[in-house]
Amino acid sequence: MESKEVILSLREKNGLSQEELAQRVFVTRQAVSRWETGETVPNTETLKLLSRLFDVSINTLLGSPRKLFCQCCGMPLEDGQLSREPDGTLNEDYCQWCYTDGKFTYPTMDALVDFMVKHFSSDAFPPEQARSYYASQLKELKHWKEA
Repeated sequence: MESKEVILSLREKNGLSQEELAQRVFVTRQAVSRWETGETVPNTETLKLLSRLFDVSINTLLGSPRKLFCQCCGMPLEDGQLSREPDGTLNEDYCQWCYTDGKFTYPTMDALVDFMVKHFSSDAFPPEQARSYYASQLKELKHWKEA
């Protein structure tokens, strides 16, 4: 779905007219019309306001041009799984289980690997193999590269 379709769909789903949406994000009705026809795209600050208003990620507003993955555990992310900052804004880097209100759940990569091995190993994927696999994959993610 393109950005113009996403904005139109979200506006209609929330029962807002173009004028009402414009007032809520401090633009003109004509600006909203141009977004919905694909003539223009909202600027960065307006995308942040739309993200808050509709409770969706900026990635979603832009038509999901990239697939999001939690940069702590590697899980594919959808809007309902995104973490939030202390001020309530969505954080597109992490899932809600790894990062909430400005704090990480797992203090070390070993703690996360232990959790994953406990919950995702099996006879076909024994703990030793799972541990090795998760450790090798996690170290490639942003959070663990920065740690």
